[in-house]
Amino acid sequence: MRVRRMTIEQGRRVGIDRFPNFHRTGSVRGMKRLYYGKDCLLVRCGSYIYNVSAEPQIYYQASV
Repeated sequence: MRVRRMTIEQGRRVGIDRFPNFHRTGSVRGMKRLYYGKDCLLVRCGSYIYNVSAEPQIYYQASV
């Protein structure tokens, strides 16, 4: 499961807190299967993983 990473400072700049999220201890595979779909774009920022599929440029700004 590919999840890109972003610092908290970068996340604040792009307003990542407006996207749906779950805690980092949650199951990425389960969230993709049950809620977001297999092609969703996920970014980890701090202790949370955000679904930024609505704005893909945020996903591509984050580091691998």
